[in-house]
Amino acid sequence: MSPTKGYSSHRQNGSFTCRDQTAGATNEIEDFDLVRLLSSRTRPLNIERHISYAEIMSSAEMSNGHCHRTNIENREYVSSPLRRSGFNTPRSNGYCELHPMVADAWEALRRSLVSFRGQPVGTLAAVDHSVEELNYDQVFVRDFVPSALAFLMNGEEEVVKNFLLKTLRLQSWEKRVDQFKLGEGVMPASFKVLHDPIRNSETLIADFGESAIGRVAPVDSGFWWIILLRAYTKSTGDTSLAEMPEFQNGIRLILSLCLSEGFDTFPTLLCADGCCMIDRRMGVYGYPIEIQALFFMALRCAQLLLKQDDVGKEFVKLIDDRLHALSYHLRSYFWLDLKQLNDIYRYKTEEYSHTAVNKFNVMPDSLPDWVFDFMPTRGGYFIGNVSPARMDFRWFCLGNCVAILSSLATPHQASAIMDLIEARWDELVGEMPLRICYPAIEGHEWRIVTGCDPKNTRWSYHNGGSWPVLLWLLTAACIKTGRPHIARRAIELAESRLSKDHWPEYYDGKAGRYVGKQARKFQTWSIAGYLVAKMMLEDPSHLGMISLEEDKQMKPPIKRSASWTC
Repeated sequence: MSPTKGYSSHRQNGSFTCRDQTAGATNEIEDFDLVRLLSSRTRPLNIERHISYAEIMSSAEMSNGHCHRTNIENREYVSSPLRRSGFNTPRSNGYCELHPMVADAWEALRRSLVSFRGQPVGTLAAVDHSVEELNYDQVFVRDFVPSALAFLMNGEEEVVKNFLLKTLRLQSWEKRVDQFKLGEGVMPASFKVLHDPIRNSETLIADFGESAIGRVAPVDSGFWWIILLRAYTKSTGDTSLAEMPEFQNGIRLILSLCLSEGFDTFPTLLCADGCCMIDRRMGVYGYPIEIQALFFMALRCAQLLLKQDDVGKEFVKLIDDRLHALSYHLRSYFWLDLKQLNDIYRYKTEEYSHTAVNKFNVMPDSLPDWVFDFMPTRGGYFIGNVSPARMDFRWFCLGNCVAILSSLATPHQASAIMDLIEARWDELVGEMPLRICYPAIEGHEWRIVTGCDPKNTRWSYHNGGSWPVLLWLLTAACIKTGRPHIARRAIELAESRLSKDHWPEYYDGKAGRYVGKQARKFQTWSIAGYLVAKMMLEDPSHLGMISLEEDKQMKPPIKRSASWTC
């Protein structure tokens, strides 16, 4: 297999070169050639245009700040199955409060749009001119996902297509950090458009980790890219983009990185600190649930996107084998509820051979005191990490929500996660949704785990801070599990302050009461996350572009027996 080709041959950012890497190729495929090729391959689909959220809002009659429910509830959303979720999700009981934040959010989101050679290609991380820009003036792959979903839900597909094309070009660059060459499939963490007024030209600068905090390559970027490609295909009904040889090759390059055989005895993906949304040292090295859930979801999306040719079938077989092993491992060893917590509490240690129950040799004395009070009678969640002699019992929101959306969580487990959120609302949601992880680490543990990171102090930033962007993931999980009332409650909390506080990146404090001490204002994914949550709750059929139904062929987890019985 050969990677797709870059579109320039000059040096970028000191260490990355775009060059033709395809053996025997004589002509580079420029972006406009790809677009032209795509246009010629596009298949006409008989799909009635999906009514956008903006059109619904503009046509609704106003009455004391609320729309007449009959105008919305009685409206039919006619579209092909490609536009529908495939889930029997109820309409949201006419929930369509015309909050002034909606217009404010759309205006702010459009201000963040970035263009390259006259075409929109993404959104800036933040548009806050009151502080130093640092890398917030770049387009981040993971940050753009909620923006892309908002645009897709509103029928604006061009920017999403351009983003997918552009990042695919960047993947083909030769990537070196300190003389070490990265894998061909690595997707950039971000890119920036540089304008040269003298030459009247524009150039892309990509960051594959060489400029990141801690110099860690983004493991999640490739997964988010595959998930977004599937969302684009599901939303538009246009399969021609994903079927292009360049896109098929891009998917395979990402899969080659994470499906390769090695020394690891686990089906999970070994990762360093700083490789995901939590991009600083926070003790998530090893097998963080965020990466494992995204890995699972990306594999399932790739299953649907790969063509069934000779090469595609080979990768699909690898995916099938990995998914069976991965689902068993995560559902069995990462899952924690009251019964499992009691089993771990009674573990024997130093067990050998295949008959061992305490397979990771976890010491019961390592159980933190807080987890006993945190665990409700009904409820459960996927813990943060499992590795030899180590269980990270912290709650991580993104990993658990993605587990629900990807159907990594069984229906019973998904329901239990929702039970936990309701039972521990004050701890996990507080006054501003949504806690990125719980609980915060502090004192001596904070010094050891974070390296005395002044930004990740207790209940701040990644260390228990509240991130409004997570609102869209919670809303999607709520709709899928039939709990829209949870999402409504969270959205109402956000609407009480988020716009007034100028859309901060995150909030600090045990209840999420304070705007983060170093939070950027007008953070784009905070804006887009709110819009996606609002639109998804109004029209649950949008869930289909980001959610996957349960795979009935997936082997159910085998229940483990207690470590020993009296």
